[in-house]
This record gives sequence, C-alpha cells and structure tokens, in this order.
Amino acid sequence: MAAARARVVHLLRLLQRAACQCPSHSHTYSQAPGLSPSGKTTDYAFEMAVSTIRYGAGVTKEVGMDLQNMGAKNVCLMTDKNLSQLPPVQTAMDSLVKNGINFKVYDHVRVEPTDTSFLEAIEFAKKGAFDAFLAVGGGSTIDTCKAANLYSSSPDSDFLDYVNAPIGKGKPVTVPLKPLIAVPTTSGTGSETTGVAIFDYEHLKVKTGIASRAIKPTLGLIDPLHTLHMPGRVVANSGFDVLWAVRNPDDLEARSHMHLASAFAGIGFGNAGVHLCHGMSYPISGLVKTYKAKDYNVDHPLVPHGLSVVLTSPAVFTFTSQMFPERHLEVAEILGADTRTARRPDAGPVLADTLRKFLFDLDVDDGLAAIGYSKADIPALVKGTLPQERVTKLAPRPQSEEDLSGLFEASMKLY
Repeated sequence: MAAARARVVHLLRLLQRAACQCPSHSHTYSQAPGLSPSGKTTDYAFEMAVSTIRYGAGVTKEVGMDLQNMGAKNVCLMTDKNLSQLPPVQTAMDSLVKNGINFKVYDHVRVEPTDTSFLEAIEFAKKGAFDAFLAVGGGSTIDTCKAANLYSSSPDSDFLDYVNAPIGKGKPVTVPLKPLIAVPTTSGTGSETTGVAIFDYEHLKVKTGIASRAIKPTLGLIDPLHTLHMPGRVVANSGFDVLWAVRNPDDLEARSHMHLASAFAGIGFGNAGVHLCHGMSYPISGLVKTYKAKDYNVDHPLVPHGLSVVLTSPAVFTFTSQMFPERHLEVAEILGADTRTARRPDAGPVLADTLRKFLFDLDVDDGLAAIGYSKADIPALVKGTLPQERVTKLAPRPQSEEDLSGLFEASMKLY
C-alpha cells in the first residue's frame, strides 16, 4: 500500500510539472495574471473536473451494490457483441442479479461508433425508460452509453443540438442526466473520466463528438482483471503506454499499471484538452477505405482511434517543438531518450525519433500509407481536419492548411 501511495504522489507531481499554463490550454475562470516561460500573460490556476474513480482487481463485483446505493431500479447495460460473451460483462451481470437490480442488455455497440450507431443506442435507451446506465467495454461502449444517457434524458432534442460546432450546434447541456457507471475493459481512452463522446459523422466521413462535463460518468470502476481479455493489437492500439503489456499478455502487474495510467491520462486530457494529433486523427479514421486492424473482430473497415492518433505524432511534435523545446525534450527523456547533450533546436527531431523507435518496437503500421492512404488523399484529410477547431486551436503552434498538408505528407511513412 505504501508503494502504491508513493507512485500516486509521484504521478501527481509529474502532472503538476506538466500542467500547461498557456492561455489556449487554460480551463480556468480566474483572471489573476501570471507569466508563462515565454513571457506571455496567463492564468495562474487550473481546475480539474473528473469522475469518481475506484481502482482495484475485482471491483466490478461491487457495481450492483453501487447501483443499489444510487437507488437504481431499471438499468441499461451497454456493451458490444464480443464482450457480451466474456467475463467482464458476466461479472457485472452477476453483481446486478445478486443485488436485485433489474436490467436490460444492449450489445449492439459499434467499435468506433457512428452517428447511426449512436442513434440506435439512443432509441433503445428512450424505449427502456431506464433510471441508470452501466457501460462495460472500451471507449466506444462508454461513449455510446454517454450519448444514450444524454439524449434519452433530453428526448425532444435534435441529434446535432449537442454535437460540437461547427458540425453541430454545440448547445450546452442543461438537463439532468441519469447516473452512469463506466467499467473500462481497454487501456487508453480514459473515457471513464471524461465528458466527451466521439463518433464518426457518416455524412462528412469525419469524426466529431459531444463535449460536456454533464455527460461524465458518475463512477468509473477500473478493474485491471479485465485487461487480461484484450488481444495484443487491441492493447497496443488502445493505449501506447506499457510495452510489456503487449509482449507478455499474462503480465498482470504491467497491464494493471497501464489500466491506471489510462485513467490518469483521461484526467489530464479531459481537463487540458488535446490538439493536432487528435484533430488530424478524425479524418484518418473517418475516411478509412479497406483497412481492418488486426485482432479486431468487426465487419467493417476500421482504423482504431489510438492508431489514428499516434501515426502523426512524430510529425506533429517536430512541428510544435519550437514553441516549447524543453517540454518536448522532457517527454523524450520520459520515453527513454538520452537528452543530456541535446540542444533546444534538436527537441523536435529527438522526440520524433524516440516516438518512431517506440512505435517500431510495438510493431505499429509504417505510416498512413500502410493503412491505405496516399498523397492524393491529403486534400481530403486536410478538409476533414479543418472543422476540428475545438482541438486544433489548442495546439501550441497555429497551423495553416499548407502546414496540415505537410504534416499528413510527413506521416505517410514513419520508418
């Protein structure tokens, strides 16, 4: 226990050191000025909003008790077809039965959901008149459940009302939602801690989403036992954190740390936001042609979200490094690079090379070309990135369409 406490303290100190104080990343309402390293006036404080989290092997067995304590009488359990046959869902259902909770299962969640799959889940939720929701699965399941909770609680709203502008209207969520418990079975999305639900908007062939603190899960049950049921490529594509979690599927300690790291990451980007890698990832996933990621049992082309994000990371961090070289070198050092002799102008290439080595060791596809894209696709990829201003404007370096074209071109091949 003492060792675990020390690790938490160490992680919190790292979060404090890494807390970005630039105006574009600040999510505080304080107006008291301070000075960033660049000399620009900025806010002096930050606010952290997060779901309640419970971590530990076997905590899924407590979900029935939790829902009972919330007064739930009629629960919607959401998952996907594959997980519905696996121990994480069975454990959750056993707990519901043990605690006398009535529930119905929706197991039609689509891996990498679309507006159509969201709407199907929303319709199920509306008809069920549920008073609580339980999501057992990866980010796709948790995000789908958030949407189902939101729109069943606001039944007269049009679907685009809450979708992020400029694709949707971006209206604030003012209706009260039902309790939602999230039980993540993958490590990487951090969706159990955030107020974001991402989907493919099929009409434009691009990802967008809903972002509101109101849709955050009430409780996240992080049970590392569930990670033992993930195939190797799902481990890698859902979260590029712990190498030996990929190499040794039975290493419960590594997968447990990865599961907890995912939650910490969700807390970080759920509050500070994300930028170019995510903004560029949305058209990479949305415009997928025939690529199907290994180990994903799906009937449609699929570029997993984590893969779509990481393929552009070497190019993006080379591009942003000039705005804060020290921070880029610090990240490279955390990832194992020897930065003792590195100079400030080297920060971008050093971090990019470190990322490439990391991705190569994880057997990640060799750039956008390896998943079916070519230079001829770059205009469409740029066009799909431009509406993602909610995240692209958080980048420390502004970018033009020409810059985006160059970043996509540089990401066609990694090694």
